[in-house]
Amino acid sequence: MNKNLKIYIAGHRGMVGSAVWRSLQVNGYSNLIGRTSKELDLRDQAAVDAFYNLENPDVVINSAAKVGGILANNDFPYEFLMENMQIQNNLIDGAFKSGIENFIFLGSSCIYPKFAPQPLKEEYLLTDSLEPTNECYALAKISGVKACESIRKQYGKYYVSLMPTNLYGYNDNFDLKSSHVLPAMIRKFHEAKKNNHEAVILWGTGTPMREFLFVDDLAEAVVYALEHKLDDHLYNVGSGKDVTIKELAKMIQKITGHQGNIKWDLTKPDGTPRKLMDVTKMKAMGWQYNTELEEGIEKTYNWYLDNISSIKEIKL
Repeated sequence: MNKNLKIYIAGHRGMVGSAVWRSLQVNGYSNLIGRTSKELDLRDQAAVDAFYNLENPDVVINSAAKVGGILANNDFPYEFLMENMQIQNNLIDGAFKSGIENFIFLGSSCIYPKFAPQPLKEEYLLTDSLEPTNECYALAKISGVKACESIRKQYGKYYVSLMPTNLYGYNDNFDLKSSHVLPAMIRKFHEAKKNNHEAVILWGTGTPMREFLFVDDLAEAVVYALEHKLDDHLYNVGSGKDVTIKELAKMIQKITGHQGNIKWDLTKPDGTPRKLMDVTKMKAMGWQYNTELEEGIEKTYNWYLDNISSIKEIKL
């Protein structure tokens, strides 16, 4: 891959986009483009088309999305469906119309059916019903996968979709109203430790199993996909390992130094029982993860401590 190619990272200020930006720079790419949401509203088709015409990037990496945990997805289904479809449709169709040959679309493991066999294989897509609490977000991402697949099949362009498992890391969202389980636990345990090690209340039974991937590992997968043309249109990206939510809580409790009790609120939903990704396809192409879960949580907690004063609440 030509290191001088102009690469546009949509969502470059977010957790995923900033990690991709760092990874590209480390790997020698310097011609990188980013726009904040104030500078470019990705929900505005005309604005996106004008941006493409002005900048004419060689590669587009779509890491922009409206994201959140169970509570946010459940309370704001319309926004999660519509805004994500607007963002990705404008980026994908605008890139296609502009003649851009390389497009990497980043999705989520929630695109797979709720009760699909484990581990989740790429071919399980659209074989059964989705998890109700994040169905709208999943439907949006599925439509993006299908758009990229269609362009690749019909027009021969290198449009590829990477489906990461649950991500965490630097620049994560720690807002308890909209964050995912791992950063939410980091904040809860940290604050409980500061409050004389008071009890931490967590949702559900703690029995669901989840796989987690340090965001910088995903970023390396993105760079790998650029530099090694992948044979198919859809690849899972993960560690291939999972833990129960209870095990995760114990790990985060230890890392943060919290010494109080953990209480489980059984009135709250668990979500999908298990979401383990089958990463056989990506591994066969030559990529695999590097950061083990405990190491990644330690790095994330240290980042949280260093940036706690500047972390903002997310307004939905």
